[in-house]
Amino acid sequence: MPQFDLIRAPTCLLPQAAYASFALSLLRMCPLFHSREPETPPSIALVPTVFPTIAGAEIAAVFVGKRVAGDFYDSIRVGPERVLIGLLDVGGRRENNRSILATAQRIFRQAGTEIFAPADLNESDALTELNLRINRELLESEKGVRSCPAFIACYHEKFGTLCYTNAGHTPGLLRDHTGIAELAHTGLPLGLFSHATSDAPTVGMENGSCLLLVSRGVVECGARSSGDGKIGLQRIKDLLQKTALTSAQDLCTSILSPLPESGGNAPLCDDRTALALLRTA
Repeated sequence: MPQFDLIRAPTCLLPQAAYASFALSLLRMCPLFHSREPETPPSIALVPTVFPTIAGAEIAAVFVGKRVAGDFYDSIRVGPERVLIGLLDVGGRRENNRSILATAQRIFRQAGTEIFAPADLNESDALTELNLRINRELLESEKGVRSCPAFIACYHEKFGTLCYTNAGHTPGLLRDHTGIAELAHTGLPLGLFSHATSDAPTVGMENGSCLLLVSRGVVECGARSSGDGKIGLQRIKDLLQKTALTSAQDLCTSILSPLPESGGNAPLCDDRTALALLRTA
C-alpha cells in the first residue's frame, strides 16, 4: 500500500472545491478505495445448470468465447420419464439483460415443473403452454418487447421421443441413419407479442441418433470464418455429419473447435453455445 505524508493546508487557502478534487485523486491512488464491480443480486442471478442423468441418453453443452450476449441453456427433470431442455437467446448485451435472463430461467423451471407434473398429459399442449408462460413473463418483466428466440424440448426416456418448439431460434439438427433433418421454426421469438403461440411437433429419436442445438453466434461465426464457400447452418450440418457420435460432450466440442476465437483487436464472434442430446440405447 502506498505511503503518503500528512498533507497540511497551506497558509494561502485555495477554493474548497479544489482541495476536494485533489484529495479525491489521492484516495483513488490507494487500492483500498478502488471501486468494485457491482455484484449481481441473488434474485436475478442465473442458476448453474446441472444436467440430469437420463436413462439411455446423455446431454451436454459447451460454451466458448466471452459471455457478451444473451445465450443461456438449461435442463431439468420434470417427471420420472421426462426431461426439459432449453436453449434461449435473449436480445441485447449481457450486462443489460441479466435480470431478464434470470426471469426466463425461473419460469422455465417453475412453470415447466408445474405443467409437466401430471403423468398423463399431452406433451404438445404442455410445451405450448410453457412457451406462453415464458413469453408473458418476459413481456411483463421488460415492460415492453425483448426478442428471445428459444428452442425448448421435452425428451421422453421410455419412448425416445422429442416434443419441441422452435420460437424463432436457429433450427435444431436431428441426425439419424437417414441423414440430418432440420427442426425449423414453429413460431415467432418469445418476448414480442403477448398472444403469440408456437406449435409443438414430436419426432422420434432412434438409438444412436442425436439432437444438436447451436446458438446464432455459432452459425454467424462459421459463416464469417468459412473459406470453402459454405456459409451459415450448412457448415454446421457438414461438421455434424462427419463427427463420430462418441459422446454428447465430444460432439459439442467438435462443432465449436473449428471456430476462431478472435479477429484483429476485436472479438470476431458473439457468444457460441452448442448443446447435444445423444440417444445411446
